[in-house]
Amino acid sequence: MENYDSKSCNALEKPYYRPIEAALRWCNLVQHETQILRQVGSELLPPIGAFPQWPCLRANAEKILDATLNGDLVHGRDGRTVAPGDHVAKERMTIRHTDLKAWMAKHYPDQKPKFLFDDVERNTHSSYNAATFEALQAERDAARAELEKAAKWANDTLQKQSELQHERDSLAAMVEKMSQPNARAETTYLNIIGGLLSLMLGKSPSGKDQSVFQNQAAIISALLAHYGDKPGIADSTLENKFAEANRSIRAS
Repeated sequence: MENYDSKSCNALEKPYYRPIEAALRWCNLVQHETQILRQVGSELLPPIGAFPQWPCLRANAEKILDATLNGDLVHGRDGRTVAPGDHVAKERMTIRHTDLKAWMAKHYPDQKPKFLFDDVERNTHSSYNAATFEALQAERDAARAELEKAAKWANDTLQKQSELQHERDSLAAMVEKMSQPNARAETTYLNIIGGLLSLMLGKSPSGKDQSVFQNQAAIISALLAHYGDKPGIADSTLENKFAEANRSIRAS
């Protein structure tokens, strides 16, 4: 008993069914099977009004019988399939389990009675067929292609952005280098400024002042008065540059 697998079979399942047996299982009325079969007897359908509490019982039995009469559902005699058109006594008419399941899946895909379908089949949506799967697969492939396209665009954009940033940094370095004079040019400018200061504050051989400015402070004051709105023309900047210029011209 320890090795017994209770899931190896379905207690509701039979190799074949009479129409009423299939109908009552469809309605999940197996617990009332004895009562139903006793009242139905050898008939194919429950008597009208026999089971008012279960209106679907007769309705489902009629669906099964209609399918057998119209050739939609293969039927047989005592479990053996008969050729189309063969007469079968009503008390001996049967439908094989596999035929009933195929018919149910095709014509009533929303119905998954326990005696025909296992738990996996019952929990699988009826609309999940081959066409649906192919459509979903096509959508997945299209989404994947779009994702790859977007990834390529993002990669190209990042690469271009990196190149632009590198170019920007190179240009910025060039501009900074161009805006800053080299040591030789700096010395030249300081010497010119120092020379001009010496001339402006110096005297001629005869002892006359060479300009109206008496000292460096006067020159700075005049520069601020006339060009104070220009870049670099500030009191502290002029003092520092004049001091550097004086040292440079004396050292030359």
